[in-house]
Amino acid sequence: MRRAAGRERGAAVVDFVLVLVVLVPLFLGILQVALVLLVRNTVTAAASEGARYAATAGRDPADGAALTRDQITGAVSGRFARDVSARQVTVDGQPGVEVTVRVRVPALGLGGPAVELDVSGHAVEERPLEDAP
Repeated sequence: MRRAAGRERGAAVVDFVLVLVVLVPLFLGILQVALVLLVRNTVTAAASEGARYAATAGRDPADGAALTRDQITGAVSGRFARDVSARQVTVDGQPGVEVTVRVRVPALGLGGPAVELDVSGHAVEERPLEDAP
């Protein structure tokens, strides 16, 4: 009886290591997905808000890009606000503004490829009432 217990003495350590080999990559994968979703949702909301701001009367696309940068910097990090551009476009046949943000989300853990996101927000420009048909 004592002999059997002596042989199983290190089994708990081996079991612990085997479980960790599975759980650590799974946990890091869940964290990576959560980080990408957080950054994508934040950048998408900031781009949409920047486009709406730039489309208001008396504003230009540069104002929308600046607001987008400020919102991204305040919500996640300034490094995600480096590549923000805004331009005049046509949205459903109407003059509008498009704010585009290109983001590179780094990989967690032992490495791997970074996730590249390219999101944009659109808004139709406001026109004064005298210009309305």
